[in-house]
Amino acid sequence: MRKSLIQVFGFLISTFGWLFVSCTLAMDYWRIFYVGGKGGNWMIKGTWYWSNLWKDCVVDTSSVTNCRDYDVLWAVTPYVQGVRGLLLIAMSLGLIAAVLCFIGMDCTYIGGSEKHKDRILFFGAAFHFVGGVSALAAYCLYTNRVVSTALSPAADRSIMRYGLGTPIFFGLIGSFFIILGSVLYAVTIIANSGWTVFGRKADAPPSSKAQYTSAYYAPSRPSVHLSQSSGSRVSRKSRVTGGNISPRDTFV
Repeated sequence: MRKSLIQVFGFLISTFGWLFVSCTLAMDYWRIFYVGGKGGNWMIKGTWYWSNLWKDCVVDTSSVTNCRDYDVLWAVTPYVQGVRGLLLIAMSLGLIAAVLCFIGMDCTYIGGSEKHKDRILFFGAAFHFVGGVSALAAYCLYTNRVVSTALSPAADRSIMRYGLGTPIFFGLIGSFFIILGSVLYAVTIIANSGWTVFGRKADAPPSSKAQYTSAYYAPSRPSVHLSQSSGSRVSRKSRVTGGNISPRDTFV
């Protein structure tokens, strides 16, 4: 019961993690930069520059958005290509991991024997872990590029110093959820294997059973000897008293 409960928690946590990661692919404001503000009693026109993995956009105070989609794949900034590739690899591994873990869970009636289900669950947990690390590496790569540009003292003043947006934090939380779910799956597998090994150690080997059997039946030999000696005594007594048999006993 405890093993199934931990596996259900691992399934829910990893599913929420992949949901967060998949949502960040379509979310805006991966990085954001604001220009403008309020000067005294006068409102100065402000502009928001933001980007995601697919386009760069500009929004002014009149809420008019102008966007420019990224060009062909080889014309995109290299670090954006790296983030895309890592996230696509992570999503592919996550899909395979979700199917394998669903088959390997104890609460499902597919997957064969318990040993076979544990093996399937182990591979699913490994795919979850690798996918979570891949997604975490993607968000860390994007964060490193944005923060290094914003905090670089040698950067030109004309370069926009972007800040991190909400999708980055959603993705980091989702990546940690995925890794935590894989750890919960692995804990159930390790606990199950440890219980099996302990059970095997608890059983006595055949040699000890043989020794126990011989020791158990050993006391029967003196009893047989005693019975023989007692029988011999009775026979001797009968021999001694055999000559003095009464006529009544002879008749019987």
